[in-house]
Amino acid sequence: MNQDPEKLLEQLSLEEKASLVSGTDFWYTTAIECLDIPSLNLTDGPAGLRKQAGDSDALGLNKSVEAINFPAANLIACSFDRKALQELGERLGNAAQSEDVSILLGPGINIKRSPLAGRNFEFFSEDPYLTGELGAAYVKGVQNKGVGVSLKHFVANNRENQRFTVSSNIEERPLREIYLHAFETIVKDAHPYTIMCSYNPLNGVLNAQNRTLLTDILRNEWGFDGIVLSDWGAVADSAASVQAGMDLEMPGKGKASQQAVVEAVQNNQLAVEDLDNSVLRILKLIQQLTDNAQTDPSYDKEKQHELARVLASNSMVLLKNDEQVLPIKEDDSLLVVGELADNPRSQGGGSSHVNAYKVSSPLENIQSGHSNVHFEQGYHLDQTADKNLSSKALEAAKKADKVVLFAGFPESLESEGFDKDSLLLPENQNRLIQEISQVNDNVVVVLQNGSVVAMPWIHQVKTILETYLAGETVGEATWDVLKGTVNPSGKLAETFPQRVEDNPTALTFNASTIDENYREGLFVGYRYYDKKKLAPLFPFGHGLSYTTFAYQDLTVEEKENNFILTVTLSNTGKVAGSEVVQVYISNQTSNIEKPEKELKQFEKVYLEPNETKKVKIVLDDSAFMWYNVDKKDWQIDDGSYLVQVGSSSADIRLTQEVTIQKGTKTHPEVTSDTYIADIMKRDDLKDLIATTEFGKTLNNLIGDDSNSKMLENIPLRAAEMMGFSPAQVKAFIDKANEK
Repeated sequence: MNQDPEKLLEQLSLEEKASLVSGTDFWYTTAIECLDIPSLNLTDGPAGLRKQAGDSDALGLNKSVEAINFPAANLIACSFDRKALQELGERLGNAAQSEDVSILLGPGINIKRSPLAGRNFEFFSEDPYLTGELGAAYVKGVQNKGVGVSLKHFVANNRENQRFTVSSNIEERPLREIYLHAFETIVKDAHPYTIMCSYNPLNGVLNAQNRTLLTDILRNEWGFDGIVLSDWGAVADSAASVQAGMDLEMPGKGKASQQAVVEAVQNNQLAVEDLDNSVLRILKLIQQLTDNAQTDPSYDKEKQHELARVLASNSMVLLKNDEQVLPIKEDDSLLVVGELADNPRSQGGGSSHVNAYKVSSPLENIQSGHSNVHFEQGYHLDQTADKNLSSKALEAAKKADKVVLFAGFPESLESEGFDKDSLLLPENQNRLIQEISQVNDNVVVVLQNGSVVAMPWIHQVKTILETYLAGETVGEATWDVLKGTVNPSGKLAETFPQRVEDNPTALTFNASTIDENYREGLFVGYRYYDKKKLAPLFPFGHGLSYTTFAYQDLTVEEKENNFILTVTLSNTGKVAGSEVVQVYISNQTSNIEKPEKELKQFEKVYLEPNETKKVKIVLDDSAFMWYNVDKKDWQIDDGSYLVQVGSSSADIRLTQEVTIQKGTKTHPEVTSDTYIADIMKRDDLKDLIATTEFGKTLNNLIGDDSNSKMLENIPLRAAEMMGFSPAQVKAFIDKANEK
C-alpha cells in the first residue's frame, strides 16, 4: 500500500468502504486491488501458529500448517516470568512471519472466574494484575517482530455454554477492577494492534454493538488507536456494530454484511463518519504492518522446540512433595502408569489446536533416561473400565520403589465450546490412584489438564506435579523436572478449591441460559477464599521447589512518588533454583468493600545454593487504587496499607505498614445521616468533640454504659431523641466539615 491512508479513504466508494469492514473469507480481510490495498491474513495462535492449509473452517477441523506447539496459557502463566512471555511472543512472531501471517489471534486474557469454564486452558489467571503483566509481555514480543496481535476476548467471556447470547451481568466496580483491568493494562503498556470483541452481551448489550465498551471506554478513555474485530460469527447487526465502534466483522457474511452497511448509510441509520473512522483505522493498520514487516524471520523449528521445552519445564508446578520423593534418584526402580504417559494430552481443543511439529511422550523420555523402568497402561483414557489393566498396574506397583502415575482429563471433557460439569478426574483414574497408593508409599501423580482438578486422594499420595497442557515438549520437560535436571519453579496462577462447591461462582455459574450473574463481585479466586477464611486445596501463587528460600529484611522507602521495596532472598538449600517473590497490598484505610489483599507486584529470582540477593521492587500508584463508581475514576485514599511479601497468597513471609499522604482524604462529609459511631472513630474530630456543646452532651451519654452501644447506631438526624438540640447538631456538622 503506497498511498497515505487518509488520501486512500477519499478515493473509496461507499461499497468499497463497506467491503473493507467485513472479511472476505474465514481468515482474510478484503483486498481492493485497483487501489493497491492488500488483504491481511489473520490466524489463530495463542500457543502456536494455526494457519490452515487448503480449505478453511472456524473450528480447526481441517489441517493446519506444521508449527511448534508451545505450552498453553494455563501452564506458561505459572512461570510468573515476564521475560519468558516476551520470548514466547517473539518466537510466535517469527512463526507468523514465516507463513505471511499479519495478525496472530491471541493472547486470551479472560479471567478464570470459575474452574468449570471450558476454555480456561487458553487464559492466564484468576488475577487481573498477573494477567495484565504477562499479557503485555506476550504482546510486546509478537509485535516486536512486525506482526500484530488480537487481544481477546473483550470482555467478560467467562463461560462457553450459550457464549453467543448469555449476558455477563457485572456491577461497574468489579467490571473495572477485575474484568477490564488486564485489557486496560495491555492497551496502555503494549499497544496491541487489534482487539477481538467477544460473543456475549455485557449487562444486556451485545458486546459487538456496545458503544460504551468499544468507543467510550476503549478508545476515548484508554486511548486505544488500533482496530476492533469481532470474534468469528459474533456480529448480529453489521451496521449497528460499525456504529458502536467495531471496525472489522470476521469472517463476515459476504455480500449480505456489505449490503447491510451500505443500506444503513443510505437510509441515515449509520453515519458515514462512523464508517469512515473504521475504514481509516483498517487502512492505517495495513500501512503499519507494511512498514513494520521484517523479511528475515530466521525461523528454526528445532530451536523453537528447545525453547518450548525450557518454557514448559520452568513453568511446571510442584504442588506437593512429602519426604522429597522427587527428584527421581538414579537407583530408583520406577513404575510408570497411565495412558497419558504414552499418549500425552499436550494442548487444548478447539481454535487453539496446533498441528504440532513433533510431540514427545513422557514415557519414551523416562525409558531413555532411566535404567530401571516398567510401564503399565493402568486405565483407558476414554473412561472404559478395564479390571485387567488396573490389576496389572497394582501388582507392578508392589515391586517398584516409586510409582509415577500420569492422570488428567481427556479432551472430550474440556475444550473450547462447552463448560465442564465436574472437577473430578474420570472415575477409573481416581480409583486407580487410590488403589495404587494403598500398595506403594511413594506415588507421584503427574497431572495433564486444562484447569483445576479435585483430588479426593490428596492425603494418600506424597507427590503431585502439575504440568497442565505443556505443549509438544511435554515428554522432555516432564522428565527434566522429575529427574531434577530442572528445579521446578512454577506458581499456581489460579486457586485449587477443595470442592467445586467452595468456588465463589458455585451458585451462579451456568445457572441460567440467558444471564450469567457475577454476584461474587470483586471476590474472584483467592480474594474470595481469603475473605471467607476458607482454606483451598492449593492457594494462588503456590509452588514448591527442590530447594528452600528464606525471606529477610523487608524495607519500604517512598521515593520519587513510588514505594521502593527491598527484600533479602536467600537460597538455603543444596540446589540452584528460582523463587517468585510475590507482593500483596492490603488496604486498611478505605471505607469500601474490598479484598483482604491483592497481588500488585512479583519478581522471579534465580539463586545458586547459599546465594543471597537483595531484590528491589517498585510499587507505583496503581498498587493502591480502587475504582470509585460515583466519580467514574480510579482513586487512592490517604491512610494505612500493609505491604505483604511472600511465596504464595497464603504464605506471607514479611509485612510492613506504609502510610499514603498524597491521595483522597478518606473521611466523608458529615451529614445528618452520619452515624455517631463513625464520628467517634475519627481522630480528626476528637478536639471538636471535647470543645463543643454537642460533644459534651455526647460524652455524658457515652459515660452511661447502657447508652453507649445504642448510640453507635443512631444517625445525627435522630440525635434529638437522645437529648441533643437541633442547634447543637447543626453547629457540630458545620464545624466538622470545616475541619
